[in-house]
Amino acid sequence: MHAALIELVESLPPADETGERHRAEALAWLRATDDVHRRVKPATPSPHLVVYFLLVDRVAGLVLLCDHRLSGLRLPTGGHVEPGEDPADAVRREAQEELGLRVADVAAPFLVTVTETVGAPPSRHTDVTLWYALPVPSTAPLVPDEREFAGVRWWSRVEVAAARPGRFEPHLLRALDALGL
Repeated sequence: MHAALIELVESLPPADETGERHRAEALAWLRATDDVHRRVKPATPSPHLVVYFLLVDRVAGLVLLCDHRLSGLRLPTGGHVEPGEDPADAVRREAQEELGLRVADVAAPFLVTVTETVGAPPSRHTDVTLWYALPVPSTAPLVPDEREFAGVRWWSRVEVAAARPGRFEPHLLRALDALGL
């Protein structure tokens, strides 16, 4: 599975200089260790592997973001990849847990990012995140996990770009660019 993960990250074409740097960092990390799954909350080991999945309504030009209680940021939904779990299976599991959404097909990720998390220094760590897009109409019924999210909302690119950037996942606009939104 580790070799497949390296191959997956190698297949992601970087769209910009930051993307090239993140891809190189992720590959260097993956080639240096096979210890990629979080075992102890919040940060052991650091870095560790995470998935984001943006719910995308292309017709309406919207993406779903959650108001994440722990980070205080508006983020795509997602979570940690468990030991022995394929990242696409993590997307399926997290979609069910976080939104009550059953997902059958998961396309390949479209982006990889390497990001230091927010919070007090003892809990900060680095996430290596594979970004996925799930086509879902903005009218689809969702059941957000209220323990994890203060709310969820569909956002247009214009709304994201006009909002205070420090309240959003730092690579969100790059992800929207990569998706052509």
